[in-house]
Amino acid sequence: MKISTKGRYALRLMLDLAVHSTGAPIPIRTIATRQEISEKYLEQIITVLARAGYVKSARGAQGGYRLARDPAEYTVGMILRLMEGGMAPVLCLEGDGPTNCPRAETCVTLVVWKRLKEAMDQVVDSITLADLVELYREKSPDSMACPPG
Repeated sequence: MKISTKGRYALRLMLDLAVHSTGAPIPIRTIATRQEISEKYLEQIITVLARAGYVKSARGAQGGYRLARDPAEYTVGMILRLMEGGMAPVLCLEGDGPTNCPRAETCVTLVVWKRLKEAMDQVVDSITLADLVELYREKSPDSMACPPG
């Protein structure tokens, strides 16, 4: 599974909001500058996050965005699934299981794809934004910028 730029940038945006949280809204322009991501692209991403209730917006001159909940309440998996639509490594495992595939009953490789999905889910569901904030502070207390990509 390859995570798209939308998924990666959504995670960076949420992490930026968590790291720089003071209670006051943070303008999208500020996040775009810090993250070196197009403001227009971040606006598309923040719209999805806001509709899902992950961020709250404030209008006006002092407007911007902030997390709707505590960083410990968001997992990497929640954010990636919202943006990517799922974490299944193969099409036949999307949704509730291998119901889309007429070969599911006899497919030997399905066990590989199931294990891969379980491993990925375990990783992304066990890491919270709060965990990433802690790692950020240990790694780079002076800069939130991640390399492009």
